[in-house]
Amino acid sequence: MGKPKNKWVSAAIPALLLHCSIGTVYCWSIFSQEIADYIDWSKGATEWAFSLAIFFLGMSAAFLGNVVEKDIHKSSLIATICFSVGMAGTGFFIWYGGQHQHNLVALIGIYLCYGLIMGIGLGTGYLSPVKTLMLWFKDRKGLATGLAVAGFGAAKAIASPIMQTLLDKLGETGIYKMFWILACVYFVMMFTGHLLLHKPAGWVEPQGKEAKKSIFSVIKTRKIGNYIGIWLMFYINITCGLALISQEKMIVKCIGLAASVGIISTVSAIFNAGGRLGFSAWADSMKDRNTIYKLIFVISIALTAATILTSGIEKGNGSTGLTILVLALIFMVNAGYGGGFSNVPTLLSDHYGMGSISALHGITLSAWAFAGLTGNQMATWIVKTFGEEIPLLDKAGNAVIDHGEIVMVNPTGYQYVLYATIALYIVALLLSLLLVKAPKEGEIPADAMVGDPNDVH
Repeated sequence: MGKPKNKWVSAAIPALLLHCSIGTVYCWSIFSQEIADYIDWSKGATEWAFSLAIFFLGMSAAFLGNVVEKDIHKSSLIATICFSVGMAGTGFFIWYGGQHQHNLVALIGIYLCYGLIMGIGLGTGYLSPVKTLMLWFKDRKGLATGLAVAGFGAAKAIASPIMQTLLDKLGETGIYKMFWILACVYFVMMFTGHLLLHKPAGWVEPQGKEAKKSIFSVIKTRKIGNYIGIWLMFYINITCGLALISQEKMIVKCIGLAASVGIISTVSAIFNAGGRLGFSAWADSMKDRNTIYKLIFVISIALTAATILTSGIEKGNGSTGLTILVLALIFMVNAGYGGGFSNVPTLLSDHYGMGSISALHGITLSAWAFAGLTGNQMATWIVKTFGEEIPLLDKAGNAVIDHGEIVMVNPTGYQYVLYATIALYIVALLLSLLLVKAPKEGEIPADAMVGDPNDVH
């Protein structure tokens, strides 16, 4: 029997299996405090494991993009092995840290396993199905990539309650056992995706000189400023998204919704996943996909400006209108953050063709690596530098108590984060308007819209 010729079995399902597995990296906040307590290190020390995972996601995508380009089966297998081994190894070093409290070897082991090894699995796993999806769904590239990337975004909402249940049921030693159980589950899911993933039979990879063309040569087929603009837009959108998302929990408490933090976090995750699917599918009907980025930046600037002008975070507690405004800002920034991810591979393919799209997409994901190291840290520095912490008060004017301690917040600091993000969003909008120009008819790559002519729907 030949390979299956069905876009759902050969592309969509394996993409979801891969992305729904690796997307659980964003569940870190669910168990980070438990890890810190179990191995007797500060939460701040363990947080670097997540930052390193995102950094190595971007860098492995950048450096291994050519491997993905040449052989999606090799790259998806690398992703499967690295992600599951990294997760199992993280569980081992958490166990070791529990046996040897405040041990540096345990902390470094977690950095290596969750950060470096899982990070390589994340980068190769993220890239592997994207080109295949665009080849199968030739007329709806945005919908296809949005579907997979939405799986990455929705993974947190799906896996968080499962992880929390495992932690509750497994008891005191549940934290490392959970990692071992999930390592097995995700290996099965990703290995199944690896086996199913196939490019359409009608697609032939570039041959001869085209196959040997460097990424820089591909980028130079258009003005260099065009690619720089795309990279910087992508970087700024992620940086601003992470800056606000990292403070989301405390902002929600500031506006008087402390009891609804969990619900709002779930709704945010839905907007994040919805933005990945909705914005990219919408872009399929546009002549210039860059229009989506312009919309994302305009919406973000408008809601951020409105929140700044009304002091929404500082005055939102007790005001229904301001509460709705702040929630709208949180939800739409999440949607735009997700939409930026799903639109970048299709935007690149429209400008530079499909021949080297995996490698080019990989290089562009280096923006994610650097944003992962700057977005959260920028927001944390601003909150620590500006304003001051004050007790959070309920509607009756009493201090809010959580786990026996008064909840402290810094409304002024959170407002100042918005000054930084609105300035960056304005820069991104200018880049989108001035540098990233839609290719003219003669500039559109011949393979920008390709697929299997015998595609079975």
